[in-house]
Amino acid sequence: MSSDCFHLFVYGTLRPAFGGPMALWLSRSARLVGPAMIAGRLYRVADYPGLVPGPTGQVHGDLFALADAAAVLAMLDDYEECAAHHPHPQEYRREAVIVPTAAGPARAWVYIYNHDVAGLPLIADGDFLPCAGDGGR
Repeated sequence: MSSDCFHLFVYGTLRPAFGGPMALWLSRSARLVGPAMIAGRLYRVADYPGLVPGPTGQVHGDLFALADAAAVLAMLDDYEECAAHHPHPQEYRREAVIVPTAAGPARAWVYIYNHDVAGLPLIADGDFLPCAGDGGR
C-alpha cells in the first residue's frame, strides 16, 4: 500500500454521526473534511456495512484528512481486522480510491468488503446511517 495517501473515506461505524467509540476516536485523531460519496454498493453485513466498489450505485460517507496517517491507519486496520496479524481470509481490505470533492478529486483510503455479498441485504440508498439505529455496532 502506498504511503502517499493522506485521506480516509468512511461509510459506516466510523462516520462521526454514528457516534460509536471508534467514530469518536477517529474524529479526535483526524480532521473531518466533510461529506463525500463514491461509486459502489453498500451491503448490511451484520450490525455494520460492507462496501463493494463498482460503476453502479453511490455510497454516502465522510472524508477525513490524516495528519498522522501511519498511526491512524494502524489502529483502524486492527479495528477492521485487516492488519497482517489477523487470520485470513480477512473481512476487509484497505485500498486507495479517488473520491470526488468540491475542491477536486482526492485520493483516499477506504475499507472494502472482501467476502461474497450473495445473500446480504443491499442498502439501496447507499447510506448506512439511517439503518444504523436498528443494530449498528
